[in-house]
Amino acid sequence: MGGVRPTAAEVNDGIPLAVAAEKEVDAGAQFVLKSRGSWIHCGYHLSTSIVAPTLLSLPFAFGSLGWTAGILCLLIGAMVTFYSYTLLSRVLEHNAQLGHRHIRFRDMANHILGARWGKYCVGPIQFVVCYGVVIGCILLGGQCIKAIYLLAKPEGNNKLYEFVIIFGGLMLILAQIPSFHSLRHVNLVSLVLSLTYSACTAAASVYIGTSSKGPRKDYSLNGNVQTQIFGTFNAMAIIATTYGNGIIPEIQATLAPPVTGKMFKGLCICYAVVLTTFFSVSISGYWAFGNLAQGLILNNFLEDGKPLLPKWFILMTNAFTILQLSAVAVVYLQPTNEILERTLADVKRGEFSGRNVVPRLISRSLSVAVATTIGAMLPFFGDINALIGAFGFMPLDFVLPFVLFNVTFKPSKRGVTFWVNTAIAVVFSVIGVVAAVAAVRQIILDAKTYRLFANV
Repeated sequence: MGGVRPTAAEVNDGIPLAVAAEKEVDAGAQFVLKSRGSWIHCGYHLSTSIVAPTLLSLPFAFGSLGWTAGILCLLIGAMVTFYSYTLLSRVLEHNAQLGHRHIRFRDMANHILGARWGKYCVGPIQFVVCYGVVIGCILLGGQCIKAIYLLAKPEGNNKLYEFVIIFGGLMLILAQIPSFHSLRHVNLVSLVLSLTYSACTAAASVYIGTSSKGPRKDYSLNGNVQTQIFGTFNAMAIIATTYGNGIIPEIQATLAPPVTGKMFKGLCICYAVVLTTFFSVSISGYWAFGNLAQGLILNNFLEDGKPLLPKWFILMTNAFTILQLSAVAVVYLQPTNEILERTLADVKRGEFSGRNVVPRLISRSLSVAVATTIGAMLPFFGDINALIGAFGFMPLDFVLPFVLFNVTFKPSKRGVTFWVNTAIAVVFSVIGVVAAVAAVRQIILDAKTYRLFANV
């Protein structure tokens, strides 16, 4: 990795001492981003932050790409993000060895690129991305609960926003888990759940695809040339969102020092799960439903409200998805929790003192309530998913890590590393801009069907 291994203690009772050198120790660092985890805990956190139910939209993305481009984009996404997260981890480790342990994305951007980058660019983008994921998870959780409801009561007339509110109620409870490290056991369960519902989804797709109940398979690309081009970039944004993380520094902050090499081991655990789930769901789902694959592949298991599988199987798959969505949402709440804690808590008082518990309970509950309200008001998961990928995950995960690595380590311009990193950053910057345009275009096209609290 280069540099000298740190010899001074970097934590005090599990609390990161980024402040020792950076004078930034605050309640957010002490109470939310505790450095007590092992590399295997890191693997749990990474798996939950990446292997989320957004992967159930991959067959839909394949519908705009076709077999060859779809598999190629999935492979490129895996390779680029694994490389990207590894480089970001090396940058964090290098700075920690120099006495600057960064526990937040914006801190790293401040130190390496300048204060304006962290304050006005990286920080706001990360907040919007993470909070957007929370909104998306709450909405998708509501959709899954509604699917279970309609299985039990096909003639039921309850609206989607009611189920979104129910899922939001679950999030109100989980949001009170005090720290990121406290989620390690929740995220282990989340990892198992992601493998389980992905296996169920793949098995269901194969079953329907080989039965007479399935639709006629059509793998052609729909629409005219313009529609296909924008659809391609929209699909790329969905894949970017699926691979997106955006909280690598915060996850690495949960590791107990010394951190060298631990993040790489965690990434290996994560990407073993990624390869298993992403490829099984996308290939089986697209094979079974072709260009009819919906934004959430679970919706393809019903035809005109009638299940194509045993009801208990669909119910079980949706239940696993709902449970994992709650874990994903609470992970992406952590940057918001850290900001709230830093602003409202008194670092000199105990974490569980009345002075800090009451503001924490109120602020986190309000945060979840706002996300739930937005999700209920704007129930258009596919379009939001693509826009978040283009606007947020693309720069944070496909561009910025390569820039940070080149600025930090200054690889020779005569070497391969500099030009590979530069090329990746430039290519994905262009893709991100076009994908953002494609996502906005799709939102405009679908605007005629939008209305607040729509029952979709």
